[in-house]
This record gives sequence, C-alpha cells and structure tokens, in this order.
Amino acid sequence: MKIGLCSANSGPYTTRQSLRMLAEASEEAAVESVWVSEHPVVADPRQEPSPMAPDDPILDPVATLAFLAGITSSVRLGTGVIVLPLHNPLVLAKELATVDVLSGGRLIFGIGVGYLRPEFEAIGVPFAGRGARTEEYLAAIEAIWTQRHPSYRGQLLAFDGVQAHPRPLRRPRPPIVIGGYAPAVLRRAVAGADGWYGWGLDPAATSRYMSLLRSAGEVVARRDGLGPLEITITPRGIPDLDKARRFADLGVQRLVVFRPQAGEREILDLVRGLGEKVVPRV
Repeated sequence: MKIGLCSANSGPYTTRQSLRMLAEASEEAAVESVWVSEHPVVADPRQEPSPMAPDDPILDPVATLAFLAGITSSVRLGTGVIVLPLHNPLVLAKELATVDVLSGGRLIFGIGVGYLRPEFEAIGVPFAGRGARTEEYLAAIEAIWTQRHPSYRGQLLAFDGVQAHPRPLRRPRPPIVIGGYAPAVLRRAVAGADGWYGWGLDPAATSRYMSLLRSAGEVVARRDGLGPLEITITPRGIPDLDKARRFADLGVQRLVVFRPQAGEREILDLVRGLGEKVVPRV
C-alpha cells in the first residue's frame, strides 16, 4: 500500500514554512507521494458541493509542485486533481513537463472534468461539454509529450508543425490519473488512464466504485500498452492499519490522506505517524 498526502496547497499548507515541513517530514517518513488540488476561483458565497469557503486559501497547483520539486528528492508529486478543461492544454503541458524535469521524473498527472459552474463561467469556459473538452485536451497533451512530430486535430483544438522541449523525463509520459464518479469518467479512466482517483470514500463506497470500474471494463477496451488500472483513494478520516488493510483487500494501491485543518505541529505528527503505523507494515 502506497501512502500519500493531500492537499499540499490549501488550508494550512499554504505557507513556505508549512510546505517545507510537510516535504521534509514526508521524505523522512517514507510517504510515497504529495498531492495538490485546484480551484482557480471559488464561488462567493460558497455553493454546494464545493467544500471551499470563499476565503479559504489555495495555492496554484503547478507552482506549488515546482516549489516542492526543489526541496524534495524522492517523494512523488501529484495533481489531485487539475481541472483540465479550464486550461490551455499546450501551456499546461509545458508547465507540467517542467515540473517533471525539475523533479527528476516524479510527476503524477491527475485530472478531473470539474464540477463548479461559477468557476467555469468566471474563466470563460463552457460548463456544458466539459467531458469532451477534457478528452481532447488530454489527447493534445499526450501528443505534444510523446510524438516525434506532434500533431493533433479535434473539434476544439488543432495543431501541427510545432515542438515543445524538454519532454517529460518519464517515458512514454508521466502517469495519468483520472478522478471522478460519473459513468463517462469511469469509462475514460478504464480506457486510457494509468489510474483512477476516488475522493472522500469509505471502504463500502470504494467497493461500489470498484464494481463500477469492472463493469466499465466490460464496455470499453483498455488501450494497448497500459498496465493494470491503479486505484487511489482519499479515505474519510485518518486510516489506521486495520482500515488500510480493508482498502488493500478491495484492490486499492494508494491511500492519499487528507487533513484540512491541521496546524504545522499536527502536520508533522500526522506524517510521522502514518510512516510508523501504515507505510512499513501494509
């Protein structure tokens, strides 16, 4: 069982001191990965289902990973998740390739389609059709990262005759993880991603989604060259050894723990405690 931490760019994790403490403690405790999330803007007043209040701080995810890349050497760096349809895919591809290069190939690229209409409206991206936009943008990013002479032609985006170097160090590209629960999202993950990310799930809910992922695999074919779909879960609360084993028995390979209200001392204790109680023994 791999153990990660999130969200390393929100709440108490938004100061230079706390991020440095989190990074150092994560590597000391053999935590596998540190993850960041994304909301460029949030609704004011808060709208369901968003957990973010208007004055909750959240740092830019890619800039945060670049900072973490410079002060870590082994922990993997994940986006959990970037709202892909809100971005220009080629600009984002360059930013993420930069993080992968500067971190020595430690990037995990997690994406979602987004769920907050006010966020899309404020940025000027249509909320409708965001699933199709996500698919096109992801295909464009894979093209610019992997093709010798990159080109892509879709309904929303087209390019050829361009290059973007350096490429990510990971070959053929950094792992792609898709988060979300809609049937189309599950099919998208099964068909073309390295992993699926479920947020805020207990073992019972995880079991249901594992069943739905298996059903999706009966409908769509997995792309050639991909290994088994890796399952990442952010559980409800802090898992003890027994709960971690319950997730492992369901087929979960990674738990990414969320502690939104921790202070700096609690962050350090949490990371070291996970290292002692879960990482070496599961």
